Amino acid sequence: MNKDSLLKELVFKAVKSSGAGGQHVNKVSSKVVLRFDLINSNSFSEIERERLRKNLSNWLTKEGVLLLSSEESRSQHSNKERVIQQFFNLIEKALIVPKKRKSTTVSKVQKQKRLDQKQQQSEKKNSRKKPDIN
Repeated sequence: MNKDSLLKELVFKAVKSSGAGGQHVNKVSSKVVLRFDLINSNSFSEIERERLRKNLSNWLTKEGVLLLSSEESRSQHSNKERVIQQFFNLIEKALIVPKKRKSTTVSKVQKQKRLDQKQQQSEKKNSRKKPDIN
């Protein structure tokens, strides 16, 4: 993953933040919205693009565009840095290939050990019962 080529493909837009504020919030666009067109990106191979599309399906629009936003800070610059960091974290997590599960079998020794323990437990419980008098 080449971060420099990815940064060139990102599109940023500054928007007015929502929520409570004062006079300042009504005239300053501090919220930053990041757009990344995954379908038309040249930074990923076809396999990586398909993995990203599958793993980020909840984040993508119908057109295959990834939208992220940040409005935590009053500074547009720091919001832009946060949204870029969030983008790279999301991409790195989505590109991780899960390990394949290796099926294992229980050995004969382990099976016998388990059965012996069950037998011991059963004998212990039976020894606590009151004897039958007939």
